Amino acid sequence: MAISLAALLGVPSLRLTKAGLAETTWHQDIHWVAVTEQEDPQRFLNGGELVLTTGMRLRSAPEQRRFVRQVQRAGAVGIGFGVGLTHETVPPALVAEANRWGLPVVEVPYETPFIAIGKLVADAQSADHYAKLERLIAGHQILARALLTGGGLAELLKHLGTMLRTDLVLTQFTAELYNSAPGGPSPSTDGWASYPIPTGRRDACTLWVKQPIEDTGIIGYAQNLISVELNNMVKQRQAQRALAGQVLEDVIHGTLEPTEAARRLAGIGVDSTRKNVVLLAESPAHAKQLGSSSLPQPLRAAVTAVVGKDLVVVVADDGSGASALARNLSDHLAEAGIHATIGLGGAYTKPNGLRWSYFEAREAASHGLPVNEPERLSLTSLLLASEDVPLADMANESLNPLRQFDAAHGAELMTTLESYLNNNGSVAAVAEELTLHRNTVRYRLAQITDLTGYDPAQTADRVQLWLALAVQRLSARHPR
Repeated sequence: MAISLAALLGVPSLRLTKAGLAETTWHQDIHWVAVTEQEDPQRFLNGGELVLTTGMRLRSAPEQRRFVRQVQRAGAVGIGFGVGLTHETVPPALVAEANRWGLPVVEVPYETPFIAIGKLVADAQSADHYAKLERLIAGHQILARALLTGGGLAELLKHLGTMLRTDLVLTQFTAELYNSAPGGPSPSTDGWASYPIPTGRRDACTLWVKQPIEDTGIIGYAQNLISVELNNMVKQRQAQRALAGQVLEDVIHGTLEPTEAARRLAGIGVDSTRKNVVLLAESPAHAKQLGSSSLPQPLRAAVTAVVGKDLVVVVADDGSGASALARNLSDHLAEAGIHATIGLGGAYTKPNGLRWSYFEAREAASHGLPVNEPERLSLTSLLLASEDVPLADMANESLNPLRQFDAAHGAELMTTLESYLNNNGSVAAVAEELTLHRNTVRYRLAQITDLTGYDPAQTADRVQLWLALAVQRLSARHPR
């Protein structure tokens, strides 16, 4: 421990005595010893020193008083005045000025070398530093052990909070990963210190520490441990989502028997006897980040998977809270800089119900809003759910002649067909929308019939062409 003036006076071998009356300041710790014979030593002091002098240049009372003031302004803890060389006793003017400013003065006898005082203070400082270092190393071991023995972040942060004797919160964007006082107020810049946790990823975290604290360096070490654990969690998350994605793809494509599908779903944490809702997030611009992104707190218990390039979240829910969960997911991803479109499916039991919910969510996501509510499952989605129906081939066979003709002649037959189907077969509406003469629209429709063999004016053929276009749109968003 650092030594104080009072403790220094108690060392018999130094034979120091009090020369001043500043009783209230004798217990200040001495940070260092400064030996000086300067008339104005202030510029050479940093504060916290015991200033030792023989007063060689302090001949007059004004000089002695000025010396005291300079030492006091520098923040020294006291003056040790060596007698028996220039002065037989501590000058009264120096003592009086020191008393005025509350600065302790110690008389150092001629037989006591200044170096003995300096060595004693240095040894005390070294012992204090060594003790702090021992405590820091012990703290490092405790935190590392908490993490490596399976306790995870929660156990590490629990021990860190105990060491710092304060509350801790670990946040990830708007979500709390840990709070030592659950239900307590959220941390803020007022009364809390924030420490960024570097991960090299988008899911950056912040460690919040309630003030006041005395940081001995343990927080810096904890930051590194938390960073390592977060990166490990990302890798684990990616591996788990890849495994779950394989199971969900088999279920979605209907390649498993119901009992086998239920068994494999249970293996990844999905209870198919309960109602489940699928949330599907797609982000073409951030597909890689999406697959490894963290989830907001309300979705921590959900099963997540990567299917294709989409993030699929399976939630045990009757559908009543699905919209709120989807908004939480959308906000969380946006906070991470991932602009995603969220689609919701309906709430169903059994593996086949999970398939329906997935395709509802996938079709809902195609509407393009940040959060998209489920609609009735369309014929297109039901057909896409079957691996046995060659919809993509059918769509290409129907539409490729139009694409090739448009590419060769710039005829815009595909645009005309889409407008015609979207306007319920109204030639007038198509002409107005595309700024064409009605006869031009009729001529293009005749070309479509000749090239494809399907007449858009006939109900059966119109359904075929509409289905081909719908498949084309969905396949472009979700290639198998």
